[in-house]
Amino acid sequence: MISKKTKYGLKAMTYLARQEDRKPVQISVISKHENISQKFLESILLTLRKNGFLGSKKGKGGGYYLLKDPKDIKMAPVMRILEGPIAMVPCVSLNFYETCSDCPDENACAVHNLMIEVRDSTLNIFNNKSLADLI
Repeated sequence: MISKKTKYGLKAMTYLARQEDRKPVQISVISKHENISQKFLESILLTLRKNGFLGSKKGKGGGYYLLKDPKDIKMAPVMRILEGPIAMVPCVSLNFYETCSDCPDENACAVHNLMIEVRDSTLNIFNNKSLADLI
């Protein structure tokens, strides 16, 4: 399962992607429209801003906005920022690899081999879906 942080982050990003004028949107507006706690949403949007997905503007007319066109925002990096590793077990992770202490031979491990297939299938979907596809 994905975390609420990831679910809400995706909901907020799709809300911003639907804004035709691409003007900044206040956190309170996103929070109300997507039914997300404003305090929790602030933390999520800050993470997305720090990682180059969103920009922000202070003051009158301020808020958050997408830095790129929705078609140029692929889901794999968004998922990694919000959720962490895409792989379900660390021994098959491309970016967060760790050996499993209970496995003497990864290549002979049925779980390892299955999880490589799951990782690759999931990664294929995330790499081929953009924010534009979600809206």
